[in-house]
Amino acid sequence: MWYDYRFRAYPDRTGVTAEVERHIDIHRQAYNHTRYEYSVLDTDEDNIGSAYQHQKRLTEWKDEWPVFSKVHSKALQKTVERFYDNLSNLSEKKQNGHKVGWLNWKSPSEYQSMTYSQSGFELKNTSGRTATIWLSKISDIPIRYHRSIPDNADIKEVTLKKETTGEWYVTFGLEVEDTTLPEKPAVDDVDVEDCVGLDLGIQNYIYTSDGNSVDWLDLSDEYERLRREQRNLSRKEHGSNNWEKQRRGVAKSKRRIKRRVEDFQHKLTTWLVTTYDAVFVEDLNVSGMLQQRGNARNKQDAAWRGFIEMLEYKGDLCGTHVVQVDPAGTTKECAECGVETDKPLWVREHSCPSCGFEADRDANASYNVLSRGLQELGLGQAESTPVETATAVETDGGQSSSVPVSRVVETGSLGA
Repeated sequence: MWYDYRFRAYPDRTGVTAEVERHIDIHRQAYNHTRYEYSVLDTDEDNIGSAYQHQKRLTEWKDEWPVFSKVHSKALQKTVERFYDNLSNLSEKKQNGHKVGWLNWKSPSEYQSMTYSQSGFELKNTSGRTATIWLSKISDIPIRYHRSIPDNADIKEVTLKKETTGEWYVTFGLEVEDTTLPEKPAVDDVDVEDCVGLDLGIQNYIYTSDGNSVDWLDLSDEYERLRREQRNLSRKEHGSNNWEKQRRGVAKSKRRIKRRVEDFQHKLTTWLVTTYDAVFVEDLNVSGMLQQRGNARNKQDAAWRGFIEMLEYKGDLCGTHVVQVDPAGTTKECAECGVETDKPLWVREHSCPSCGFEADRDANASYNVLSRGLQELGLGQAESTPVETATAVETDGGQSSSVPVSRVVETGSLGA
């Protein structure tokens, strides 16, 4: 299993900021040269066409341009691999029907990171709240060591990046052997009562099949601040010192929004994987949803794909089954009898014309997600239907209980 830990870095404290920026610029030139060779050279004759083949050319590069010898060899190989990863992502989008162009040449402002893979780095002095990351051909860089690297994790990669705010961060790519992770309960031992289906909604962030809903984050103040910062930026002369200072102000406002969403997601996913033995969620086509008209900002704020990925890796860390199910028809299909009924977005209640079952639109969808998840996990259909199971835990009056954001923040405390 692979996941990341991120720490604030302070290259200025040891006076190596200029050296780090010089190394990143060399990697930028290597990336652009990889792009150039890929576009003009013959794939078979010139050892290009894959990252592994293209990395064979690095010795020739260093002979012709000694500047490439100034950076660590493994980091240089990773830069070549970075180009091919981007190329692969572009090809995948094209195969999925998206209109794509060609990978852009990277300017200095667009290329602000480098990655050491396998070697050339060492984490030191980890006994306190600060630590040191040593990078080959650069030197020591202090980091804010706010949490320890797990004992069962090996550091496989180190990425140093300068954010648009001007701050530096180091990200450790951690690998954990599956044998050291908590064992998930055997499927036959999973209690249906300890399973939950999630509907990722619009009125609520999530709606659970056991009758709970989690409110949205209120980001209105953050967006108002962002609008003010953007208006101030538009009044500055582009490229001036005041413009650059204000640009960082805009970047910090965007970062605050992103951090609040990610913090909420971390705590919400922790709450879910520590409460249930199995969590079922819709496998949403988020990129396709964002291309649809209407409510785009809310969909981006929800960051559902990131939420699902967090849920999956935390399920592995905590020994919880996390299963994605086909989302097609979960809103239309009646959880009681299976008859599909078209409902426009503004209709918030499900009322089945066939069996007469009535429920909140999102609740009905969550029951369907639970049912599909049980089948996907191999448990088949529960003895009681998802509707009956959920009804048994609903609050007085048959209404679902709304879980405020503050409760999620208080209870989801792992934060990993």
